[in-house]
Amino acid sequence: MKRYPQEINNFIAENVKGTTTKELAILVNARFRTDFTESKMKSYKANYKLKSGTPCGLPAGRSTELYFAEIREFIKENYAGNGPKNMTELLNKTFGTNYTYAQIDGYYNNHNIDSGLDGKFQKGHIPPNKGKKGTGGWEPTQFKKGCRPVNFKPIGSERVNIDGYTEIKIADPNKWRLKHQVIWEAANGPMPKGHGVIFGDGKRSNCDINNLILVSQRQLLTLNRNKLIQKDADLTRSAIIIVDVLHKMGDRTKIKRGANL
Repeated sequence: MKRYPQEINNFIAENVKGTTTKELAILVNARFRTDFTESKMKSYKANYKLKSGTPCGLPAGRSTELYFAEIREFIKENYAGNGPKNMTELLNKTFGTNYTYAQIDGYYNNHNIDSGLDGKFQKGHIPPNKGKKGTGGWEPTQFKKGCRPVNFKPIGSERVNIDGYTEIKIADPNKWRLKHQVIWEAANGPMPKGHGVIFGDGKRSNCDINNLILVSQRQLLTLNRNKLIQKDADLTRSAIIIVDVLHKMGDRTKIKRGANL
């Protein structure tokens, strides 16, 4: 069993209650730059006999973050004759969401939902929505023009994605961007091609402009490969200077080798 620093063990123990395994992995990775996956965190919890205290790691009465109660009810009422692919399109059009086929296919599998389709229509098969006006007989649950879905988020809203990065909504109906990139570009202009913005102290939640550093893809590769991103932004900037020196030394060595060939 892999051993982790006591600081990480304490953090997990303090946050396990009422937190799903996936959410806990994201929290720990964002805080300590670890590489927990959902399965690794599940094993960790089993090894240390940690439990969330509620079924599936969710507080009692709480809806899942990915599938709101209205989403689950919609699927329940309309799954017959609608496989995951078609259901994905229906949900996104009705609720303004951006589900992927893989997410809805996973939901079908996890809940043993059988649409009655095997990939092809059988001889004599009559679709359940035949003769119904509209796009599939689900108009009673469809939002009327001008209505907003219950999960509608106004421009400027924020959310944390699966990788622990904060995203901010920049346009309707559902356009989001990484918050730290938006903040950096607001202060410095468009990000140059082939570059990215990193967190100087390694904390993905710290979007202070003084903590955001522009780096090239080459610099970032060397920083990550040598674990040079520090817990202090100034130290990380110093590490970037070292990286640039290493790159220049390497480039000069290549030039000398080429001249000797």
